[in-house]
Amino acid sequence: MRIPLTPHGVREMLLFGGGALLLAVAACFVHPVAALPFVAVALFVLSFFRDPERKPPPGEDVAVAPADGRVTDIAEVEEPHFLGGKALRIGIFLSVFNVHVNRAPLAGTVRFVRLVPGRFHDVRDPRCKDENESNLVGFEGARGPFAVRQIAGMIARRIVCPLREGEAAARGDRMGMIKFGSRTELLVPAGAKVKVETAVGRKVKGGETVLLRYEP
Repeated sequence: MRIPLTPHGVREMLLFGGGALLLAVAACFVHPVAALPFVAVALFVLSFFRDPERKPPPGEDVAVAPADGRVTDIAEVEEPHFLGGKALRIGIFLSVFNVHVNRAPLAGTVRFVRLVPGRFHDVRDPRCKDENESNLVGFEGARGPFAVRQIAGMIARRIVCPLREGEAAARGDRMGMIKFGSRTELLVPAGAKVKVETAVGRKVKGGETVLLRYEP
């Protein structure tokens, strides 16, 4: 049986989680209650790196959320790096309590991966969309190109994406994570014939919640 923890967090789990457990053991020699804060830290670290299985809904015409969290904005923006023009963007805010493993919204082949260094504004700050460090992953799918943008935040300062150009991903496949609070975006060309199936403020689950539906 697979342990539902992502391998991308092994270092942090050993360093922070393991360190907290050692401090909890030491604190027990003072008083058992003194160990509780350290146990709580260890449990939080393990919880942050949880990686539950997800089952995408049927139908190849639907794009699922690339991350857990809450939809913060649905807007038309410029995306010059991969889509080459105007794009429909759906932004998702991930708190430190969400699952942080990112997932492919549609099946496709990776055509573009670019990490852009930047600042580390809080992801609720409007400047984060343009100024924060980010990683753009562009795919070519059966319905055309689409992209996922991973954006680091004030606390989340490490973006993980093992995908490389030429690799294929199925809808719902794991495609990395952002550590400790972040923002993830789904982008499709503005001219794509899609119907938005979500709304600002709605909670979503990566790999399961439908964000867009392609028209026939």
